[in-house]
Amino acid sequence: MIAKLARLGDEFLDVIQPLTDEQAIRAAQAQYLGKKGKVSELMKELSKLPPADRPTVGQAVNRVKQGIEDQVAKRLAELEDAKDAQDLARRVDITLPARPVGGGHLHLLTQVRFEAVQIFAELGFVVAEGPQIETDWHTFEALAIPKDHPARDMQDTFYVSEEIVLRTHTSPVQVRTMLTQPPPIRIVAPGHVYRRDDDPTHSPMFTQIEGLAVDEGISFADLKGTLLHFVKRFFMKDLGIRLRPSYFPFVEPGAEVDMQCSFCGGSGCRICKQTGWVEIGGAGMVDPEVFANCKIDSEKYSGFAFGMGLERMAMLRHGVNDIKFYYEGDVRFLEQF
Repeated sequence: MIAKLARLGDEFLDVIQPLTDEQAIRAAQAQYLGKKGKVSELMKELSKLPPADRPTVGQAVNRVKQGIEDQVAKRLAELEDAKDAQDLARRVDITLPARPVGGGHLHLLTQVRFEAVQIFAELGFVVAEGPQIETDWHTFEALAIPKDHPARDMQDTFYVSEEIVLRTHTSPVQVRTMLTQPPPIRIVAPGHVYRRDDDPTHSPMFTQIEGLAVDEGISFADLKGTLLHFVKRFFMKDLGIRLRPSYFPFVEPGAEVDMQCSFCGGSGCRICKQTGWVEIGGAGMVDPEVFANCKIDSEKYSGFAFGMGLERMAMLRHGVNDIKFYYEGDVRFLEQF
């Protein structure tokens, strides 16, 4: 009986080898291992054998069954490999040269950020960075913004918890720098910030660059000179700036910063609403209360701070009319820069 089983295994190998589709292979497998298959019919004779011989024959049956199943799996794998090779040969000529792949480049906002940092580096400013998820104290209280200030309104700030927020500006980087580094200080802090805004000129996430200078004898004239240098270098035009009195809790005096419209040169156009000026950010002299919170002697040192949105600067420079273009990933837009 063991010899008959061995012959069935060899016979199945001869049967399956020339088959070229899965259905035929499965039919052959059933012909041998099915309920009425040749192996199953032979096993009916097992009960006629002496009890002492049954374990040995049973082991032989299992070996034949396993051998048949292994041959089925092997043959199906061979057919699948042959099909893949045929598909590859039919669809792809691997001897053809590959399609050229265009080189990538920096995103427009990254370009603007690098350029802004380089311009301020000409004046001795270095880059400082900090966490985007910040404490309430670093984001507001250290900057003389008390708990009941309108800037705390939930419509403006994303709160993670009562004491943790997504930073609404990069000013916390200024606080952290003043707490860890004694004057003189000259830093710029570029980075993502978060506010509850969403319209063609605002985004819930955008990129700011803020600057801080602290030293003995720093004046408002130094602030104006720094901003004027940046505007002329960034827009590559001889544009003027003006500083309009404004209120910010962390600077005194504070000012809104306007520049001459880069499109009309100040003569008036649609972009500047016929005024000749466009707003680019806020600035002012660091409030003594902020210095006190950061353990800096306001009797000895003075300083200025400024901030502007890089998306807005890029919009003014390149004529982009919707801030969402920066984040949609449309290659047609990005390739222009």
